Amino acid sequence: MTHRLDRRTLLSSSVAAGAGAALASTGLAPAFAATPGKDAVVLGGGMAGLTAAHELVERGFSVTVFEPSAWGGKARSIPVPGTGSGGRADLPGEHGFRFFPGFYHHVPDTMRRIPFGSGTVGDNLVAATGGKFLRAGDRGDAFVFGIGPDPVQLLTVDGLRRFLVDNLGGHAVPAHELVYFVERLLVFLTSCDERRMGQWEKVSWWDFVGAGKRSQPYQKILAAGLTRNLVAAKETIASTRTIGNMGEAFVYNIMGRGNDGALDRVLDLPTNEAWIDPWMIHLRGLGVRFVSGQALVRYETAGGRVTAAVLRDTVTGATSRVEADWFVSAMPVERVVPTLTSNVLALDPGLAKMSALKTDWMVGIQYFLREHVDITKGHITFIDSPWSLTALTQGQFWADRVVARDYGDGEVVDILSVDISNWDAKGILYGKTAKECTADEIAAEVWAQIKEHHTAGDQLPDEIVHSWFLDPGVQWDAANRRNSNETPLLVNTVDSWSSRPTARTKIPNLLMSGDFVQTDIDLATMEGANEAARHAVNAILDESRSTAPRVRTFTLYDPPEFAALKATDRLLYKLGMRNVLDLG
Repeated sequence: MTHRLDRRTLLSSSVAAGAGAALASTGLAPAFAATPGKDAVVLGGGMAGLTAAHELVERGFSVTVFEPSAWGGKARSIPVPGTGSGGRADLPGEHGFRFFPGFYHHVPDTMRRIPFGSGTVGDNLVAATGGKFLRAGDRGDAFVFGIGPDPVQLLTVDGLRRFLVDNLGGHAVPAHELVYFVERLLVFLTSCDERRMGQWEKVSWWDFVGAGKRSQPYQKILAAGLTRNLVAAKETIASTRTIGNMGEAFVYNIMGRGNDGALDRVLDLPTNEAWIDPWMIHLRGLGVRFVSGQALVRYETAGGRVTAAVLRDTVTGATSRVEADWFVSAMPVERVVPTLTSNVLALDPGLAKMSALKTDWMVGIQYFLREHVDITKGHITFIDSPWSLTALTQGQFWADRVVARDYGDGEVVDILSVDISNWDAKGILYGKTAKECTADEIAAEVWAQIKEHHTAGDQLPDEIVHSWFLDPGVQWDAANRRNSNETPLLVNTVDSWSSRPTARTKIPNLLMSGDFVQTDIDLATMEGANEAARHAVNAILDESRSTAPRVRTFTLYDPPEFAALKATDRLLYKLGMRNVLDLG
């Protein structure tokens, strides 16, 4: 059995790690002698930055990581200040609950190389064996993705009534429309890569599945539900290639094809305890320097290369220069674009296309509960919620933690972590979008939308809520009566692939990493950020003619059974003809 770290030991290690970062920022930390040509600077300490640092330091590079705000980025957990008492830690908030589908390979591979007790961080991944797709009003609970009735819903008088009303009243997707949707999926599944990039990249998911001519349940459940609830994308502007690729991955994931592990995995501790803190401790032990509170302002260039990064202290405003052989940009796209000044674009004009990329919001709110909630051992989708809510009750997965014993004031016994995927739809309480609601209104609105879904609402009386915590990246502007968001998410809009950079730029020593970089996973996720960082490190190894082993990368599963159909489609596409299954 894997030896687990107790919270006190881990937190004390984390404090030591933080102290090391503080010393580094003052120049008092031990200096690491850089091998000529192997001095690397990583700009950003989120998923991409930590991955790049990990792969570089293992290959003999001297690595310094600079981060302006929070280590772990959007993947971190966020302690709620002042909520711990009696020796307990602060309640663990987060940007959003963690989700590791079986088709993720890069992130689990990294996790298995991070020591944790007598095992690895990879041991902290546990299977979420359940999953519920709940309906509101008089609709019965649904099966996978909201299609068909839930075969295991509890047999109660009210449950049976809703089941019968749903099926007899036609609330579900009409059978002939479901058949049409499956046919459209088959068109995509048998499309060759050339058609996916040349045709489906330029068509929205909404148009591909013919949503405009179909029923409201079809539009809500199939056209919109799959995009908003699973990948936080707008169905009317999202690329069919991106949504189709993810839909395909989920289908094969359910079938157990090409999986790294269980269908659905979560962490068995808060994210920082399970992953981010042990990762930084491990990297520091390998020699990586971490410097906090430093934001990239611009690059200096000469001779066709980057010669230095100019950084600004986020507290004092003072600037400094950092020279290195290699510079890895590991920031989100909205923070990268302002750093692409004229001298950089003169060396790689194609990077200017990044300014056309779009971002959207997918942000979490946690409800700290006074009672345990047993809805399902997995993720919950609230299909009829205007704000496209998904959730997870976390305490059930934390084998080595008792929430009331280890966190907060002793009254909180469970945590309902909710992701809000649609910030532009009007809610049911105030008639306003999430972007137009104060934090208090968001908390009330999300709770009301959840309770509209009977299976959850029946188990969630109002008095169960101890408190709540909204991602601090969402900030209310009282003057404009709107929120801003410091942590938006890239959305893969129609024909946006060509605007996204590859990890290797035309500037030999400047590499791009992050969830906006062209990758095989092709979605703004921690998996995509991890993959992009691996490509960036491989580009450095190639450019430096290193003999170190290249970083391993993975591709999504491609079923051999469809090879012949895709070969036929490749010929049809070259001839300007439709896919053989595409009947219009």
